[in-house]
Order: sequence, then structure tokens, then C-alpha cells
Amino acid sequence: MISEFKNKYFFLSNFYRCSIIIDEKQWPTIEHIFQAAKTTDLDKREYIRNLKFPKEAKQYSKKIDLRSDWEKVKYDIMYGAVYFKFNQNKDLASKLISTNDQYLIEGNYRHDNIWGNCYCDECKNSKGQNLLGEILMKVRKDIWEEKYVK
Repeated sequence: MISEFKNKYFFLSNFYRCSIIIDEKQWPTIEHIFQAAKTTDLDKREYIRNLKFPKEAKQYSKKIDLRSDWEKVKYDIMYGAVYFKFNQNKDLASKLISTNDQYLIEGNYRHDNIWGNCYCDECKNSKGQNLLGEILMKVRKDIWEEKYVK
């Protein structure tokens, strides 16, 4: 089991910097993509894409109005961003595949029990949904099958 996306496993984090091309635009992190997708305002999306740090993208997105269908589309948007990250960066895909069948948990101390599992004293008795970990394991399987099962 991999219980945090730090150090050796930081490449699994949405804050990991790598080139991701979507609609002919280069994005610096999954976090930028995900936060920009929260709005339909193209100027705000572009602003988020050009922010220097993923933390800035996350903070800025708290100030924007969410698109009306956000709750319906956010999982698919995250899956797509994660898939593009690993499909377009073969070195990262190899590292993801090398985690074999280990269970991946986006462990954190930020009270995020939707995309991950918070380990703080307040949350330690609550099991997080770990949606990001689930997506990473699905992408790992999908990329492995595309590469090795034809």
C-alpha cells in the first residue's frame, strides 16, 4: 500500500509538475486543469492555467462561481486529467505501472476525505472516499492494458 503521495511517490500527486497537453494547450499540473474546469469562463480558465503554482490555482478557484454541472462532471474531469498526465508522460506511466497492484491512498492532513483520506486526529476514525487513489489505480490498469494487452 502507498498511503501518501510524497517523496518517492510525489509523482502521483496532482501538484506534480509535468507537461500535459489538452486542446492544444500546455498545462503545468493536474491541479491547474481540475481547478480551471470548475468554471465555463474561458478567461478565468486561462488565468488559472497561467498561474505559477498549483496551490495558487486551488486558492483562486475558491473565488469563482462553479459551473452548474460541476458535481456531475468532476469525477470524469479528474479521470481525464490523470489519464492524460500518465499517457503523455511515458516515464511517469512506467513509474505508475511499477506500483503494481499496490493500493494507492491520497493520504493527507487537510480534511480531504473525498479525493483522499485524512489522517488528522479529527478525521482518523473516518474512512475517506479516496477518489483520487481510485482514479490512479484505474488509470494504472487502463494504461497497462493498452500497453500490454492488445
